[in-house]
Amino acid sequence: MSRYLTPSKVALLCLISIYTEGVVPNSSAIHVLSFLVSCLFPIENTGTSTSKKWETDATVSISDLEKTLSAQPSSVPGRSVWDLFLKKIWSLDSCDALEVFFAGISKMLVKSREEQIRDRDNGLAPEPETGPMRLSRNSPLGTFVRRAQLEFTRLQFHDSVRLWKGFVKYRLPTYRIWAKKNPSSEQASIDMNLLELQLDETSYLAQVVYGNMADDTEYERNVSTKDVERLLEFQIGELQRLGGRVPDEMKAQLERIIASGVTLPNLTHYIKFLDAWRAGDYPSSFDNLHRYFDYTMHSRDRSAYQYALLNLAVLQADFGCHGEAVSAMQEAVSIARESHDVNCLNFCMSWLYHFGKAFPEQMKDVQNTGMLGNEKEGLAFLKAKAKETEMWSLLSTTLLSEAKLEMQNGESLASAIENMVRASHLNVTKNHVSSMGPQLLLQTALYARIGVTHLSWLSSEIFRECYANNAPFEDYLRSTFRNCQLLAQQGRYRDVSALMKQIAPEKLRSLKANQQWTCFSGLLQLQRQIYRDDKVAADHLVTQLQSIHLPDSDISPLISFLAIEHQIRQGNYSQAFETVEKAAQTMHQDNFDIHFQVKLLCLKARILEKTDQPQRGFSLAMRAASIAHGSRLLPGLWEAICVLGGVLLSLGEFEAVSELIESIMPRVLETDDCDLAAKAHSLLVDANMGIAGVMWSQGQGNTPARKEYVNRALGYIDFAYDQYAEIEDIQGQCEMMAKKATIMHLTGDLVLANDYAAKYLDLRKQHAVEV
Repeated sequence: MSRYLTPSKVALLCLISIYTEGVVPNSSAIHVLSFLVSCLFPIENTGTSTSKKWETDATVSISDLEKTLSAQPSSVPGRSVWDLFLKKIWSLDSCDALEVFFAGISKMLVKSREEQIRDRDNGLAPEPETGPMRLSRNSPLGTFVRRAQLEFTRLQFHDSVRLWKGFVKYRLPTYRIWAKKNPSSEQASIDMNLLELQLDETSYLAQVVYGNMADDTEYERNVSTKDVERLLEFQIGELQRLGGRVPDEMKAQLERIIASGVTLPNLTHYIKFLDAWRAGDYPSSFDNLHRYFDYTMHSRDRSAYQYALLNLAVLQADFGCHGEAVSAMQEAVSIARESHDVNCLNFCMSWLYHFGKAFPEQMKDVQNTGMLGNEKEGLAFLKAKAKETEMWSLLSTTLLSEAKLEMQNGESLASAIENMVRASHLNVTKNHVSSMGPQLLLQTALYARIGVTHLSWLSSEIFRECYANNAPFEDYLRSTFRNCQLLAQQGRYRDVSALMKQIAPEKLRSLKANQQWTCFSGLLQLQRQIYRDDKVAADHLVTQLQSIHLPDSDISPLISFLAIEHQIRQGNYSQAFETVEKAAQTMHQDNFDIHFQVKLLCLKARILEKTDQPQRGFSLAMRAASIAHGSRLLPGLWEAICVLGGVLLSLGEFEAVSELIESIMPRVLETDDCDLAAKAHSLLVDANMGIAGVMWSQGQGNTPARKEYVNRALGYIDFAYDQYAEIEDIQGQCEMMAKKATIMHLTGDLVLANDYAAKYLDLRKQHAVEV
């Protein structure tokens, strides 16, 4: 097929010819022109069905033309624009008529200045103003007409014949309608020359020249190289914007197009690179990337060299070659600076910043050169350059990165919210839908950090319901995981499983997406198995999760925290302490998060409290509470206070623990964290029983005050047991039953004590059967 012309473009030229003849009234002109412009210059990334269909099909079908034109009346009485269009396309009754048509389409255009001077020198009169309508040579329609005529003159004879045969097949479905409205003795369904030779379409000559026109299996997709390039550009844009791999249907469609004889564009190598990259096939992706840019260099000199290096750096980083990735990106930065490619330079600097946050040890050489400076200087540079070049998407991302940095460092909460609001304003006013995912994910994290769990859930749900279709799949996956975490905190494991299974398997064909989904599912299962006290399953999951090695600074600490929690519950305090120390050593200043520091301090304080070292645990718990309070990390603050309460219980400060925990209990319940609420109630049980024990030792054994403390303890036991039951925490439930049986035994109610002891044994037996 030709480089540009297709049967559908010939049909559009016929429609433009009708428009210039002045037979389209003003009432229909707007609809006709809108249709022409949408077909010739489709608006990209609008999300409308028309644009998507055109970008997907890369051609205009005859049924689309009929649907649009049949409803528009023409200036000819009794005829619609569709009728005139049929008459026009069927007036091209031979390949010679097609040649004549293309030779005369320049008459639809206003003559150029050179042509007017030439006519004046030759004594020709200027064109009358009352003649047919003329298109401006630089108008959208005029540009299309000029290019169509130029491309037709460049066609070889066999290509022009092929275009004619494709046009015959293209218009053939309208033959009966045209023949009915234009009765004549000379009606050729294929070629007027066959009619003059008194031959029909079943004749031997017609079969040799045109083949079996009625056989749909011989239908050859009539697209041009330009259409294929635009189709590939659209697919590449979608793959880069949303991630994932090329769908099987699109692969089959591209193979059919290429098999039809279209010249293979260089972009096919780039699509193969993206597909192999997302599939985890490093050798194939590396080979296709080199092949694409080798072809590109021949046609575009060195202007695309920095983009080749940029893609190479991203590819190497994804496959773990971090040193090579940094070197390639540094070279891309140097070339982008030399060629004054500000867009590429901004993207490279942004990538280096985020790469440094994920792998700080790989960025020491870059930081020593002073290319990026510190984090705040790098973000200030990106913001300034994004404003200068009006790269609003980069500016929004930079503002969100600045807000995230302030949250991680425990700095001003108001400043972080301000940056998020500014980014939101940019996303809304500039219609950057793809940037809504990171914004709402950051909002989810912010609300979770300040203890407003319902707003955290709402932000995640807004993203999943409103912006998921136009956002990268990685953002959708992270939002789903965050929702599952909030559900798991409440013990809604069935909803967690249903939410994770909603992700279609075809969306997980990308290696990175599949690994993330596997890691997220494993984390959720590990948390549940730890609560269920299933040592074998938990050990197996910890080993699997630690072997994935995702390049994610947010996921690795979660695995460490769950592994430490599992070791504490199994009584392996020395191993848990070593794991805490290793996790603390891996925390780098460049990817430091105040939340992880508070969590590690709380875990370390718990271990010291359980190993009879409450004095050392007291200082760590106080430090964690101070840090959490200063950074407004409220769930971390409540956890630190609970740990502090456990330490104070070991020191015998029962009244202080009771006052401390009761003061934070309303805010603890707002977090919707059943584990934290259960621990807080358990501490109140111990504190009240401790106060009752002190009163007993002081000779106040049967006083109403002591009974009140015992009754309070019993009530808190029920609350704690219910919370533990929600999350299926076997150890917590057994502990509450044991405490209740002990209290009943101390109060002299031996029957109830035996009942609760039996329930304790039933829980243990049931757990043993389930495991």
